[in-house]
Amino acid sequence: MHEPGCALHRRLHAAVDPADLVAVGVVRHRLRAALNRWGVPELADTAELLTSELVTNALVHTGRGAVFDAVLTSETSEQRLRIEVQDGTARLPGRRTPAEFATSGRGLLLVEALADDWGVQLRGDGKVTWFELATP
Repeated sequence: MHEPGCALHRRLHAAVDPADLVAVGVVRHRLRAALNRWGVPELADTAELLTSELVTNALVHTGRGAVFDAVLTSETSEQRLRIEVQDGTARLPGRRTPAEFATSGRGLLLVEALADDWGVQLRGDGKVTWFELATP
């Protein structure tokens, strides 16, 4: 039996079907609830926004589904949230320079600006785009 505060209880996993953009809201809601339960509600706004961007990018730009994973880890006095979004294509995401009034194209700019760290890891079955947030 594991204690509620242990790492096994600070993991959230979700699979999103291709083109299921409605599921992005469900993932955001589940993430916010988990962060509240884990005692780090201060990460929720940024984590939700960046999660929404990465999951939406995976669904829209790959035409495939996505796998979402969130893990909260504790290291001495700091807690870090790592979000990973896996999709089934090896095409790397590209940062765009959107026009001033464009309604899209700012996802990676937001990730770069708001995450403490982020990156892309190629895998045999696609890639994982990830970001990390540290507790204040």
